Amino acid sequence: MNEQMYIDLLEKELVPAMGCTEPIAIAFACAKAKEILNDEVVQVDIFASGSIIKNVKSVTVPNTEGKKGIQSAAAIGIVAGNPDLSLEVLSKVDKEQIKIMNEFMEQVPIKVHHLKTHCTLDIVVKLASKEHNCVLRIQDEHDNIVYVEKDEQVVFDKSTSADNKDLLDQIEFSMQDIFDFANTVDLEKVKPCLDRQIEYNMKIATEGLNHSYGANIGSILLSQNPDSISNMAKAYAAAGSDARMSGCELPVIINSGSGNQGMTVSLPVVIYARELKKSKDLLYRALLISNLVALYQKKYIGRLSAFCGAVSAGAAAGAGIAYLLDQSLDTVCHTIVNALAITSGLLCDGAKPSCAAKIAASVDAGIMGCMMYKENGSQFYRGEGIVAKNTDETIRGVGHIAKDGMKETNEEIIKLMISDLDGNK
Repeated sequence: MNEQMYIDLLEKELVPAMGCTEPIAIAFACAKAKEILNDEVVQVDIFASGSIIKNVKSVTVPNTEGKKGIQSAAAIGIVAGNPDLSLEVLSKVDKEQIKIMNEFMEQVPIKVHHLKTHCTLDIVVKLASKEHNCVLRIQDEHDNIVYVEKDEQVVFDKSTSADNKDLLDQIEFSMQDIFDFANTVDLEKVKPCLDRQIEYNMKIATEGLNHSYGANIGSILLSQNPDSISNMAKAYAAAGSDARMSGCELPVIINSGSGNQGMTVSLPVVIYARELKKSKDLLYRALLISNLVALYQKKYIGRLSAFCGAVSAGAAAGAGIAYLLDQSLDTVCHTIVNALAITSGLLCDGAKPSCAAKIAASVDAGIMGCMMYKENGSQFYRGEGIVAKNTDETIRGVGHIAKDGMKETNEEIIKLMISDLDGNK
């Protein structure tokens, strides 16, 4: 077990983002390209992988007065984005800048192109002024700039560099290592990261419950059974997504590049700890389990795919809850396998309000997977569907299905969603 590598990974992955990370990546890329161009923009071309397009198409971009889509994300990024703020690039937008954005969208052509690429997270921004041009590319991670060109001269290129390898890909996970790390790490080393996750994600979940956002999945769940801990756990995670998918201007702490997954892995664990009056230290260790189990799965699934990220995050939340209840590796591992056996196969058809409902279903599977084993010793066995001989092999197998087996599924989903790129002008 490499303790420092796990700490570095948590600090790298559990960072704030305001808004759905795919439109935010577009806004960040455009803001940075505009900074490099340093001139008045007269033409914008956005080339985006299919998975980016499907995740931007139907989600509200923060600080745009309710606008959706790539053109809106690009325009607000160019007009008002601060690239120094990374995935909080749109957090300082004011009303006057929104007005300027609307004028910009009326006057400047913003064209979107489906980029055929092996990389699921791939964005190329081309900005032109009357005298200059800039090309900027992001790959693999939402703020990972790999190429910059100005006036046909290469300014920066790490697209083929070994240094471009994601830290997540470098770690050789195992459930035993994750469990040992969570049990033994000095909590002072991880408290700042986890405290911020608790604070930010509880705040947006509370906002989602107190106001009308999206399909109001969180509020509907609470109205049905307000005293059930499991119902509260689902409701808070769903409410955070309700708010975020509908343009709420509060940041969240993401996990593996996703705010929805960041909320799913943390909020149910926080609710269980709070309602069962577990110690803060036990909550921290349970959150280490849930966050790292989610990252373990995403190492094999990939950051974007046809496999709904709520499934892996819901299984991870179940693992965190299992740890809260009895601190047993056996229970944690069986929870993960049970949860993945229940909900694997749920499709990702882009970011949108229904993500909140998928989160609720996935958290329910995580909780069910935990209770199956803890209360009755019930489990799904090797050879039953996708269940392999142990948790590590099951995680890798599901990742293979999601990343490789579902490539064609992803393409068909993308074709269905973007038969034409509405809004090109």
